Amino acid sequence: MSDSDLFRQTIGNVKVVKQDKVPLHEQRKAKPKPYSKPMEMNFDTHLNRRDSEEVEIVGIYDSLSYLSAGLQNSVLKKLRRGFFGIDAEIDLHGLNTNEAKRYLLHFLNNSVEEGCRCVHIVHGKGYRSFDNLPVIKNELNRWLRQHKDVQAFCSAGSKDGGTGAVFVLLRINNKFEF
Repeated sequence: MSDSDLFRQTIGNVKVVKQDKVPLHEQRKAKPKPYSKPMEMNFDTHLNRRDSEEVEIVGIYDSLSYLSAGLQNSVLKKLRRGFFGIDAEIDLHGLNTNEAKRYLLHFLNNSVEEGCRCVHIVHGKGYRSFDNLPVIKNELNRWLRQHKDVQAFCSAGSKDGGTGAVFVLLRINNKFEF
């Protein structure tokens, strides 16, 4: 028996290859199902519409403070002294009013969801504002008072931004209570 006959006997029947390219992945017959686009949350629903409560307009050097009903004054004192510690912070410098509101509401929602108790918000003093009336600072004063998760806030100490920043005490999310 010759070598070629032995080879053919060992290999058996052979088919001719019409294409020399092999696909790396098996081709799918059906397309995968598309993922639905996540719904954008409307964080404005977190604001209570208490427009009847007038908030005094503050200037560049005025301090902010707020304590929701039912909390003791000692809570505000502890907040001023840094008793709660900062869990998160955001800087709203250079944003217009709409951007600042959107970032703030998103930040507060995420902070509550993550179990943050105290947050630091830098809003700036408003030196470049018209008539030396800080726009973001005054809006922040109103928004924080209306927010359902804000229990108290006060201007930060000088090393943390002074009258250009606030410490905010948030309610504890139910999933983090013991």
